[in-house]
Amino acid sequence: MFLLDTNVVSELRKVRAGRADPNVARWAEQVEAETLFLSAVTVMELDVGVMRIERRDPAQGSVLRNWLENYVLPEFSKRVLPIDLAVARRCAHLHVPDPGPERDTLIAATGLVHGMTVVTRNTDDFRYSGVPLLNPWKAQHDCNRGKHHAIIPWV
Repeated sequence: MFLLDTNVVSELRKVRAGRADPNVARWAEQVEAETLFLSAVTVMELDVGVMRIERRDPAQGSVLRNWLENYVLPEFSKRVLPIDLAVARRCAHLHVPDPGPERDTLIAATGLVHGMTVVTRNTDDFRYSGVPLLNPWKAQHDCNRGKHHAIIPWV
């Protein structure tokens, strides 16, 4: 089971246009969509990013809003993990003795509570937490022991 960081979701949006990093695209082809989850924090970060672009470039903002509302959110409708009591308490432990970045710490805590691997380009941001990490920009990983699946439908 994989918990996607915002940078991975954003990169996967580029697959259909052929602009995604080839390693990320290959990784996406190897995993089953049902094994991919988002943290509520990732949804917030995606929404903030779309809103910022909507203010700066309404045409591009409209494209991204459509992608988020009509592809990403429906695809993950049953696979968005909340910040609940268990996640909040695990996050608190990750802040002691040294506080970490709030959003990344919440995502790491979500991964730890649910026994998931956090998929991110920014592995250094999560290394302190002890959560399993996977960077799909690096050499290809065989996530499903050689099984290949159709590309994730929302990309």
